[in-house]
Amino acid sequence: MKRLIALLAFMLLFTSGAYAEGETHARIKTSMGDIVVELYPDKAPKTVPNFLEYASSGHYDRTLIHRVVRGFVIQGGGYSRFFTERPTRDPIPYEADNGLKNVRGTIAMARSDSPDSAAAQWFINLRDNPKLDHKMFEGLPVYGYTVFGRVVDGMDVADAIGEVETGPGGDFEAEVPVEPVIIERVDPIDWPQD
Repeated sequence: MKRLIALLAFMLLFTSGAYAEGETHARIKTSMGDIVVELYPDKAPKTVPNFLEYASSGHYDRTLIHRVVRGFVIQGGGYSRFFTERPTRDPIPYEADNGLKNVRGTIAMARSDSPDSAAAQWFINLRDNPKLDHKMFEGLPVYGYTVFGRVVDGMDVADAIGEVETGPGGDFEAEVPVEPVIIERVDPIDWPQD
């Protein structure tokens, strides 16, 4: 019921115009604490609704932060605690040319080699990562990773996750937290809260 109410509130924000002005926030509740992100639907109009739809559907519930690269990124949103990959919808179009940069504290979409392959997984930048930005080189695009928001509360939690011990896990040879870090749920919220 709470998830339905959150989804209806999100839809109301979208239709009222507040959503389009970038007033959207979400709480990523992890086993190590909460991270609140401000989302930018005006800069990433396909990516933000995609992220919120996965959140509201329960896709992120009880998934792993499955990749931690110290001083670089933490990544999650795709695997159960048993390393079963969650099924995804069709990928979304590339939006990394939106002018947003992969600076410390931003949240961005993970993808494969194809620029139009982002689905559900996301990462939080633990430092400025200009190599992940969209750029042009000799008139041709160098594809980056779509930034669609930034951490506004709980960056200390992201940093703490970024310091955990890692090793192999599931089909991954490295960069997996030895002690699982669980994404308990992701919920659209009003922010700041009373």
